[in-house]
Amino acid sequence: MTDPQSFSSPRHSSLGPRPFFYRGRFAPSPTGPLHFGSLIAAVGSYLQARHQGGQWWLRIEDIDPPREVEGASEAIMALLAAYGFEWDDLSYQSRRHSHYAEALAQLQHQHLTYPCTCTRRRLREQQGDNPGPLIYPGTCRSHRFPCTDRHAIRVLTTDAVIEFTDRLQGKQICDLEKEVGDFVLRRADGYISYQLAVALDDAEQGMTEVVRGCDLLDSTPRQIHVQQQLGLDSPQYAHLPVVLGPDGQKLSKQTGARPLSPEQPLVPLTHAMQFLGHPVPEELQHGSLQGFWDWAIDNWAADRIPPNGTGHNEPNVPVSAAAGESG
Repeated sequence: MTDPQSFSSPRHSSLGPRPFFYRGRFAPSPTGPLHFGSLIAAVGSYLQARHQGGQWWLRIEDIDPPREVEGASEAIMALLAAYGFEWDDLSYQSRRHSHYAEALAQLQHQHLTYPCTCTRRRLREQQGDNPGPLIYPGTCRSHRFPCTDRHAIRVLTTDAVIEFTDRLQGKQICDLEKEVGDFVLRRADGYISYQLAVALDDAEQGMTEVVRGCDLLDSTPRQIHVQQQLGLDSPQYAHLPVVLGPDGQKLSKQTGARPLSPEQPLVPLTHAMQFLGHPVPEELQHGSLQGFWDWAIDNWAADRIPPNGTGHNEPNVPVSAAAGESG
């Protein structure tokens, strides 16, 4: 097996001093191969960092073992390397469990959490015919029972109104208690939630800006809330347009997104730049990978990115021979 660390070789570390420090990241989950939607997040976050002479970290978000695919982490890194991405640091969430446990214990000590026995099925039944998002009604807030490993743990959102300005989507205001409710930090199966892990990682790893897809925009107020409760700084945010599949839904592994091929990387990279509002000159589309990245880094401008993904469908790009195996 190839050593994952062998993929990590920062190309831009020799850049001179800058008037500010920038650190961004790309954080895929190893639940399958990368697809074109993943590539948009990788390209957008990479160029936003490199254009400013900053760092770009790769973080493997492997804290949900039931959903993970064996070998996916290595395949993700191999494909990124084949496409010319170079990262300054590599981390795995599975190696940070002690950090998450400590943060959760801090919130529990501050009486900002409580155990919950509600199942998603029960909450759906309580919501009835309302087709909107599932909002936790606070069922277990007033219960007083000892927390065990069989309980989920929720964080209080009392009077939590989160405001932030997204670089691409503008001002965002979320009344967490009314629009989300107290949300889960540790699941009933014992696994740490995405919201806690990402909130803690982004703060502790010093991310200055998080560039990711608009499908995660509603997670941002929750992560900022967790950071505030822990007394941590929050990064800036820029949420990219999402890629739509043939059915008009967000392109994802769950909807049968086709895995990218490591062959002909300039084809999907060119499509990704077009999607992000940066048409690639014809001569660069058939040139070298190095030439493409040099041009892309020099010419990147975040204000040219379209703010939403309406009508942006998956282009015809080379896919892996194992495309039929993706889920």
